[in-house]
Amino acid sequence: MTRADGAAPAGAAPDGAAGPRILVIDGNVAAVRARQQAALGYDSGTGYANVLRRIDPSLRVDILAAADGAALPRGVALDSYDGVTVTGSALNVYNGGAPVVHQIELAKAVFAAGVPFFGSCWGLQVAVTAAGGEVRANPRGREFGFARRVVLSDAGRGHPLFDGKPSVFEAPAVHRDSIASLPAGAQTLALNDFGLQAASFTHGRGTFWGVQYHPEYDYRDIAAAAERYGDTLVTEGMFRDGAALAVFAAELRALQANPADAPLLWKHGLGLAMQSEPLRLLEIRNWLRTQVLPRVLRRM
Repeated sequence: MTRADGAAPAGAAPDGAAGPRILVIDGNVAAVRARQQAALGYDSGTGYANVLRRIDPSLRVDILAAADGAALPRGVALDSYDGVTVTGSALNVYNGGAPVVHQIELAKAVFAAGVPFFGSCWGLQVAVTAAGGEVRANPRGREFGFARRVVLSDAGRGHPLFDGKPSVFEAPAVHRDSIASLPAGAQTLALNDFGLQAASFTHGRGTFWGVQYHPEYDYRDIAAAAERYGDTLVTEGMFRDGAALAVFAAELRALQANPADAPLLWKHGLGLAMQSEPLRLLEIRNWLRTQVLPRVLRRM
């Protein structure tokens, strides 16, 4: 299958073959998904699935509301998938509870099945926990809006996850937790002032690539998150008051409408990785190309 420009989409199956099958694990509980739906018209799982299909229209994507204890489709096992991704979430690993435990156990099952595994933010935290690492509340506080000055490590500059990415970049970010310790043998791929921003590791039969930020988010997603957290962000000192938060959200929606708005890009300090959608989504595209597609080819 090829795109209109003649190039094969990242992760696309060969012509005549069914496209890769991806499982998106939605990390949020139903109440949070409902608030996202009201604000954006889609929830975290649907938004992630839409991004995956935009990168590669041949993908067959299932969404699993794992935080609510949902089961896989009837007759489908984890090893039926060519890749598994985990979205962000408003949950915190260290608070425990059924929605958290269920997702950690599911991550362990993904590792045991040997399916290529990718996670954004919460997805990184769940996978790290499942493999024996530790997550904590970030002592620096919340990182919101954009992860600034994300710097690739030596390992990151040579890792296929970041093939084509600037060595220093900004990325969408909404989180207040961080990785306290990685599983044994893990590689730190990127860091900034708030701590670890990307890692890769193997566990059991599986390989995981993950980022602490949200490459799948666009400006509209960040604006909606700002409004959803509202008073909390003001109380935490992220914004001087509600009016300042409203200006921030309006400016991000303006960037969504015109990503080349030079005064707003300068005001928010956003470089090429936020100005270019292909660069913003590059980590997901690289994962599909170098982890998912080889599995498809092996299974043919």
